[in-house]
Amino acid sequence: MDCCAAPVRNIFQSLAASETLPLREPRMPRIEPLDPADMPPDAAAAHQAHLSVGRSTNMKRTLLRSVPAFDALMTWYPLRDTVKPFLGDRLTTLFAHAVSSETDCLICSTFFRRILIDSGENPDALEMDEREAAVVAFGRALAVTPHRMPDAVYERVAAHFSDEQIVALVAFGALMVATNVVNNALGVPLDDYLQPYRRQPASSASDSTAADSTVAGSTAFAAAEGIGAHG
Repeated sequence: MDCCAAPVRNIFQSLAASETLPLREPRMPRIEPLDPADMPPDAAAAHQAHLSVGRSTNMKRTLLRSVPAFDALMTWYPLRDTVKPFLGDRLTTLFAHAVSSETDCLICSTFFRRILIDSGENPDALEMDEREAAVVAFGRALAVTPHRMPDAVYERVAAHFSDEQIVALVAFGALMVATNVVNNALGVPLDDYLQPYRRQPASSASDSTAADSTVAGSTAFAAAEGIGAHG
């Protein structure tokens, strides 16, 4: 038997178990996000400059309490732009969603659920080909066992990409985990615009219809606001 078979099975069993339940909502933030009106000059300058890249979110306004921390985590954007040309938009989202779901990050997993739902997909019943499934499994393994990547998982994804692309993918996954850690460790609250997209417990058909209606309304709002990637 392949020595990596058990770790690979465990990764998928972990994901299956986590996806049956809604993610935890922090009781209260451990550190309050900064109000733009109260930001010190260096944070205000970084915040204003970032608005041309993405929206102001609870995570970003929390990070702005330390501008070097904010600058480090915002390298997520150039890394995303590095992997997109060889992954494509959909697989970039699937990879980031897989990482964020495995780390139990309510904010990031819900953010990527929003992208999938708005594109007409069901995040809980995704259809993937072999290449996509390999990338998703790799993302899950980065989140669950970053200290010990199973050979079978690595070899499966490496069959589809160059060495340079693998390095970029790992770095992107690492930054994704870093944003998840910030949100989870500091109890960053879910942004209001993401509330309709969060995973819900099993409910009646009427509740599901109402939720779909809420998501549709939020989608229209997001389009009107020109919401960018990852906030």
